[in-house]
Amino acid sequence: MARVKLLQRHEVSPNALKVYDQGLNYGSFANQIAVLAHRPPILNSIFKMMLEIREEEVVPRKYLEVALVAVSKLNLCTYCVSHHTPMLMSEAKLTAEGVENLLDYEDHPELDDAQKVIVEYTIALFRDHHRIRDAMFDRLRQHFDDAQIVELTFRITFGIGLNRLNDVLQIPIEDDVAVLDQKA
Repeated sequence: MARVKLLQRHEVSPNALKVYDQGLNYGSFANQIAVLAHRPPILNSIFKMMLEIREEEVVPRKYLEVALVAVSKLNLCTYCVSHHTPMLMSEAKLTAEGVENLLDYEDHPELDDAQKVIVEYTIALFRDHHRIRDAMFDRLRQHFDDAQIVELTFRITFGIGLNRLNDVLQIPIEDDVAVLDQKA
């Protein structure tokens, strides 16, 4: 049960309704949107940005979803793993077993070289971002340009915070999303 009320549409501030409605088209994130609607500047900023990023598709979704599931697995965020696993399977054509073993990237038979470096980078950002060396960026640049590296870095680090927000506020998983438990 959520630690804060899930706002219904009629309870949302008028200045947040447009993004609230647009956010519902982003995916099955209605409960997260209903929580963030308590603070219209947060909802408006986050979901407007997410919608713009998705529309531009600077980073192909098959790569973005690898990063999002990897960081969510590291954070043990059931909400995000449950939501993004189907997207990862669809976009990157990974099997359920492939997703289950995503963090074992080095010899992962279903990941291409770009996806492997994304998982490696995600783990490095999550575990100790102070120790990331230039060699990591050399490997990233074999597959991604600077704009893509900025977006990947942002989405991974933003994901760390959003995973924790979901867990701390105990945002419930929507009824139309299969729960993929990540608790240790």
